[in-house]
Amino acid sequence: MQERKKRRIVIASVLKPINDTRMYGKIGQSLAETGKFDVHIFGYPAPRPIPLETIQVHASNSFRRLSIDRLLQPRRLIGSIVKLTPDLLIITTHELLLVAMLVKLFTRCDILYDLQENYYRNIRYTNAYPKLLRPLLAAYVRLKEIMLAPVVDYFILAERGYSEELGFLKKKYIVLENKLRKPTANFPKKSGADQNIHLLFSGTLADSTGVFEAIDLARSLYAQEPRIRLTIIGYSSQASTLTRIKRITEQHDYISLIGGSALIPHSDIIKEILQSDFGIISYPPNKSTENCIPTKLYEYIGCKLPILLINHTPWVERSEIYSACIPIDFKNPNIPAILRQMQTKPFYPADPRGVYWEDEADKLISLIDYILTIEKKTEY
Repeated sequence: MQERKKRRIVIASVLKPINDTRMYGKIGQSLAETGKFDVHIFGYPAPRPIPLETIQVHASNSFRRLSIDRLLQPRRLIGSIVKLTPDLLIITTHELLLVAMLVKLFTRCDILYDLQENYYRNIRYTNAYPKLLRPLLAAYVRLKEIMLAPVVDYFILAERGYSEELGFLKKKYIVLENKLRKPTANFPKKSGADQNIHLLFSGTLADSTGVFEAIDLARSLYAQEPRIRLTIIGYSSQASTLTRIKRITEQHDYISLIGGSALIPHSDIIKEILQSDFGIISYPPNKSTENCIPTKLYEYIGCKLPILLINHTPWVERSEIYSACIPIDFKNPNIPAILRQMQTKPFYPADPRGVYWEDEADKLISLIDYILTIEKKTEY
């Protein structure tokens, strides 16, 4: 009997690296592991991940975040994607909505839009772009999403809260939260060797993610407990932010930085999580994150890492199910009480549930099977 031809799926981004945790490590690998799909991933240059037989990666040329090359990158992708004649195109950014429309016109493929961010709020309420440009750019992006939404066959939402924030979804969506792939490796705690207390701040390094609140907390804790150590691991797209962090690490030898100017492999971040004693989640209140669940909340809970967590009710409630956190007012932290709880609170009396990607992967594969079925049902 002739082997059934694999359906071809292209996953594409402009800024996300080819080894991106969600695009490659979660969505791409989950689809490839079924053995039913030929998966191609387009993204920003990065160290190539360990190749899987059914995943091919296509890296763009390097370009700056704010540059003409970035504006031209979507147009460059059209021909490359059309040549592959995909059965399904998954885009991960608003910048590729027009590309998706043209690819669909030429190939008649289905389109999924993986909404990893509420781009309007991220642009409008963070300092990633010049202040005067933010309202205009945010409005342009939202208008583009509204106008091109009919091109999309289905939306994937990385956050449940987006279903309330985004009015253009028209009930054509499924929520696949950014949960953690279960770690397959284990590493000894650093504290077992040096008897220090190792704190961790991981992920994007920016004012909006609370990296400086984390540093201030570590400094306050260190003043009363000299065994405190803070590791910062992640990437900063803003030179001024990175310069400020480096200046702090040079002045305080108990604070160290891994990465900063370069993208960090996710496996390195997971290793640091497994080796640390406490993780810090310190996002300042902001409309861009108020309805989101930080990816590192899943990562810390999934690795059973106790969390020094900003007292934001939805995050605290989700964490307290597993006795995973110490809620903190980062503007006025009670340092003696925090140190006391760090030493005495029983964290993770039971293994966490509901924080792993494997549950989301089953929903993803079911959705893809539905989308690619010739005789589609009226409802998913």
